[in-house]
Amino acid sequence: MGSIHRDKHEAILDAGYTLFGTHGFYETKMSDIAELADIAKGTLYLYFNSKEDLFLAVTRRDCDEFLDRLQAELHSLETVQEQLECVSAHHLEYYYRCKQHTKLFFMAPNNHAELNEYLKQFMEMYTRMVADVLETVSSEDTMLFAQTYIGMLDRLKMDILYDTNFNEDDLRKRIRFASSLFIHGFMSAKPANEV
Repeated sequence: MGSIHRDKHEAILDAGYTLFGTHGFYETKMSDIAELADIAKGTLYLYFNSKEDLFLAVTRRDCDEFLDRLQAELHSLETVQEQLECVSAHHLEYYYRCKQHTKLFFMAPNNHAELNEYLKQFMEMYTRMVADVLETVSSEDTMLFAQTYIGMLDRLKMDILYDTNFNEDDLRKRIRFASSLFIHGFMSAKPANEV
């Protein structure tokens, strides 16, 4: 992909991210994306056949960057506590940075099979990364524990997205709390088949 082509492609993805995030999928027009990307609407269709394809590309770029950054951060840490705090920080800081783009997460296209399949794969990869962290100290039910940890973090993200008074102190408190609560519960939990 040439430099100019790559620049236009990135400009389109950036514009899509901004508009889908602030207006939602259904309220965003391709003409608005083209205008924000500073290209002609016809040029936009040379890159993406439909608004759904563009939304999928925006989602892929965002999720791939999320996983790549998390993997790089985890690689440099040694203890499970440090790694779980890293996961917590990565997850919650992501939503803190994106809090002005909540409609990207909650106003997505319905019944888009390729998007749904990609999001399923993303969650499987994310869960597997967390389970790999947990497997360093236990081999029992790590996927279930990973799903539980991510679920807890997803609940905490709702405060970030909807509490207008949420600040960085609140963010730091939740990062520490989530990882500490989880690591202590994880270390004392019994395998699911013993409960």
